Amino acid sequence: MTAPLGGTPSEDGEFGVGSTPETLRHWLRQHRIEEIDCAVPDIAGVARGKTMPAEKFVKLDPVHLPISIFHQTITGDYVGFEEDGQQLYAESDLMMVPDLSTIRPAPWASSPTAQVIHDALWQSGGPVEIAPRNVLKHIVELYEKEGWRPVVAPELEFYLTKTNPDPDYPLEPPTGRSGRPGAGRQAYSLGAVDEYDKIVDDIYEFAERQYLKIDTIIQEGGAAQLEINLLHGDPVDLADQVFLFKRTIREAAFTHNCYATFMAKPLANEPGSAMHVHQSIVDIKTGKNIFTLGNGEPSKLFFNFIGGQQTYLPDAMCLFAPYVNSYRRLVPNGAAPINVEWGYDNRSAGLRIPISPDTARRVENRLAGADSNPYLALAASLACGYLGMKNAIEPRAAVVGNAYRNDRQLPRGLLESLTAFEESNELHEVLGKRFSHVYLALKRSEFEEFMRVISPWEREHLLLSV
Repeated sequence: MTAPLGGTPSEDGEFGVGSTPETLRHWLRQHRIEEIDCAVPDIAGVARGKTMPAEKFVKLDPVHLPISIFHQTITGDYVGFEEDGQQLYAESDLMMVPDLSTIRPAPWASSPTAQVIHDALWQSGGPVEIAPRNVLKHIVELYEKEGWRPVVAPELEFYLTKTNPDPDYPLEPPTGRSGRPGAGRQAYSLGAVDEYDKIVDDIYEFAERQYLKIDTIIQEGGAAQLEINLLHGDPVDLADQVFLFKRTIREAAFTHNCYATFMAKPLANEPGSAMHVHQSIVDIKTGKNIFTLGNGEPSKLFFNFIGGQQTYLPDAMCLFAPYVNSYRRLVPNGAAPINVEWGYDNRSAGLRIPISPDTARRVENRLAGADSNPYLALAASLACGYLGMKNAIEPRAAVVGNAYRNDRQLPRGLLESLTAFEESNELHEVLGKRFSHVYLALKRSEFEEFMRVISPWEREHLLLSV
């Protein structure tokens, strides 16, 4: 495999760290790159940006894009300008500055292409507060001021489906190598993974060519539902990887005439898709896990982190479940949590403490859906734990047994979730007031648009009966 930008991997496994224009030119020549996709993740986690010739990109001039890319709903409408102090047609351009440590080939492209994630800056040079990557960077900076470094490991679930050009028809699992469509209730089955081995092989190949670090790929409980586990590391780097993996997995599926979807609940009678997040914190000076004392026992900060998650995660749910479809996943006994109880190796709880060595003690947040923006989901989860440690919040007692027997503590729908987030001033303070106001405006607009749609259920049960 050709060496990544900057030469060989560093000892900590990162690529492109300390890259310069000279190493950039060398890397582009090595890969014979002709075009560059200049990408920035928007509020939904969609890649926005421009494509340009490689010879233009090496000048490293900022890419200019309008601020409206952060005011666009998932359906393409533009809202939230009033909350942001902007006007749609009098908006200013932003500078998109490349983070060269993120440069990777786009192995599915028809011509040699590389992709680079960009940071959004104001013309003055300051970070754009509503850009999701900047929101996560801000949370990481709050930890660094305390002498802490957060470490995360996401687990991303997704479905493969037949192509579906008509949204009025339900999705179906694709046909596997056996000639049969994928079947559900086959969690951890190696045979079920092998049904789609050509797609999985392409995912591995595309990932290797992009220096993306896969831990494992497994079959989940749904029909043609897979899970990809990523190695633990820096939150911004892992959010970048999830952002890139979503594009990679979709492209791998396209090459085999099927879809890969990260909808939270794409199939009515199958489990939803989550993005579980494992979280631990290390001391910057010592490199030791602050969740564990010298004698191996859990620390006060460990319990405070859990207390913060229990206190604030319900108010942040619109960042973990950002669409009306997201809440279809959060049902009792449906492999997804309905509360923020915590327990040791307990998958029925919203917060699970996995079996691990004392040095790897961590908290698994099981709330986020696969449809969430990875930058915002990681930022919100770490923000809740940060507030717990700063405010010394004590958690409730660990749950034993089935946590579904406990009361629901999470919003039942998007509108309820948005109301809870709007009233959480502490979350606005740490995530950013400007971001919070724009996010609320976008999601309310999406909800109102959804309410204008008449569903098949309404036509089936109300048309001739009421």
